Formats: sequence, C-alpha cells, structure tokens
Amino acid sequence: MGVPVALALALPAAAQADAKTDKTNAAQECRAERGTTAATREAFRVRYGTNANGRNAFGKCVSRRTKAESDQRAVAGKNASKDCKAEAAQVGEAAFAAKYGSGKKGKNAHGKCVSMKAKEKKDAADKADAEAIAKRKSAAKACATERKADPAAFKAKYGTNRNKRNAFGKCVSTTARKAKS
Repeated sequence: MGVPVALALALPAAAQADAKTDKTNAAQECRAERGTTAATREAFRVRYGTNANGRNAFGKCVSRRTKAESDQRAVAGKNASKDCKAEAAQVGEAAFAAKYGSGKKGKNAHGKCVSMKAKEKKDAADKADAEAIAKRKSAAKACATERKADPAAFKAKYGTNRNKRNAFGKCVSTTARKAKS
C-alpha cells in the first residue's frame, strides 16, 4: 500500500470521526435544550417539531445542530490558521517555532498552533451555544408561568395566527431574543 492510498484511506476515517463527534455534541445540546420540565419540552417541540404533534423534534434538532457543529469546526480551523500565520509574521518564525513547535527545529509549530487555536475557538462557540440554550429554557419557563396566570390574555398578547395557537412559541422566541440584549 503506497503513501497516497494510505492517506486516502485515513482521511475518510478522520472525517467520519469529526462527523460522529459533531453528532454527539449536537445530541448533547439538544438534550440540554429539551430539559426536563413540561415548559422546556413544549418549547423544544414548538421550535423543532415539524409533524402534527412535534414528536420528531429531537431528530430535527440533532440534524440542525450537527450541521451547525460542523460549520463551527470548519470556521474555527480556518480562522485559527489565519491567526497563526499572522502571529508567525508578527513575532518571527524562530520565536513562533520556539513557542509552538516541538523537536529540534519546531517544524510542526504551525500545525500545533492551529490545533490549539481551533480548539479555543470551537470551545468559545460551544459556550455561546450553551448560553443561548439557557436563555431559551429560561424564556420557556417564564412563558409557561405567564400563560398559566391568564391563558386568554397570553394568547391575545403573543398569538399571531388565526387560532392564536402559536402564542407559546412566539412568547419563547421573543423573550429569549430580549434576554440576548
């Protein structure tokens, strides 16, 4: 087996590992957003469910978030490479190799730098996702409380379709959006 063949076989395995990691992370985020309370589960079904009863919400969420995870990883890697090139130009190749490289000549400095910075950027994106999930869960609980106090007023305030059945979803999205500010 030649080197090109070995590389060709290794790349799909790496891509599969990344895809599996993305799907695992996506499922964890979806479980966190779905939560355990009736309000968070209802908000989750409203946000992601596409069939009549919203029971397909978890699969739709995982699918959407898997793509987002993959996109975040790709952007993090691309931006990390740019950052490392800029840092190498700023501090000089020798200092850059001494900081990030290993071995006698530190020839792997760029790769190690990209790895480290990409992980930092991906972790920051994951932290932002977790904060957004927490805001939506908080909004769902607040909306459930408001709806329980006066269901008719709640529907009138938030409902926008013919039968006002979208009131809960509209309340959650509006409340979560306000919390971002």
